Amino acid sequence: MSLRSRLRAPEILIAPGVFDGLTSIIAAKSRFEALYLSGAAVSYTRLGRPDIGLTSVTEMTETMALIRDCVDLPVIVDADTGFGNALNAQRTMRLYERAGASALQVEDQTFPKRCGHLSDKLLISVGEMVGKISAMADVRSNDETLIIARTDAISVEGFEAALERANAYVEAGADVLFIEAPRSGAELRDVPKYFDGRVPLLVNMVEGGATPLHDAADLEKIGYSIVIFPGGIVRALVKTAVGYYASLKAHGSNRPFAKHMFDFDGLNDYIGTSEMLKLGRCYEDKK
Repeated sequence: MSLRSRLRAPEILIAPGVFDGLTSIIAAKSRFEALYLSGAAVSYTRLGRPDIGLTSVTEMTETMALIRDCVDLPVIVDADTGFGNALNAQRTMRLYERAGASALQVEDQTFPKRCGHLSDKLLISVGEMVGKISAMADVRSNDETLIIARTDAISVEGFEAALERANAYVEAGADVLFIEAPRSGAELRDVPKYFDGRVPLLVNMVEGGATPLHDAADLEKIGYSIVIFPGGIVRALVKTAVGYYASLKAHGSNRPFAKHMFDFDGLNDYIGTSEMLKLGRCYEDKK
């Protein structure tokens, strides 16, 4: 089922954040229906740097291609600002589609951007963002590829301005809206009230971010179609890794931490090593 088709269902779509092939396999085995390739998560893991616009379109495209080689699920990809102007945004669309993306999320910050839950963001004009959306729509090769328009205007221009911007982005051809970082439960509820079912809405849950945390069932009742948890996997893995390295340093052995780990065979079983080796043998010495 395409992502566009799935969004016609009344049930909210939960898309966990991933950043490589392994996390994508784990999420797929956990029976999620779609994934979210987070630019922040790629910056944290591949670069070891914060989400302040340092990740390139090439790094994101390479990561998307690696994920597509591992899983068949629809993947929403963070396209940041399109990595430049409208022509850059068109190139991003072409690259991401070829890599297997199901949807591109593009935002109205200036380039380079920063995490939507950080302060001191700067925005491009409504007209420039409308141009980027139109440019991306003009070059997409598959009508099933969605354009998700994100506005970061709440913390810069205010809530009403964010709604007005988002409305302009729908008129420009956005398939899904993402109004980043509502600051209260009231703002979170007012977004679906304003759009009244005219367009699918995406909402972002960030632990410690500006938006009060809600579970998927509550967000579905409010009127959201997609909820993403973009950086949760990184925060979980980092905390586990800090404990692992501290234990190894203290004990000079992995034995005290073993109950929190797969052993060698356990990990290979999980990722299907024996099945892949068996498949490879099917192609050996073919006459």
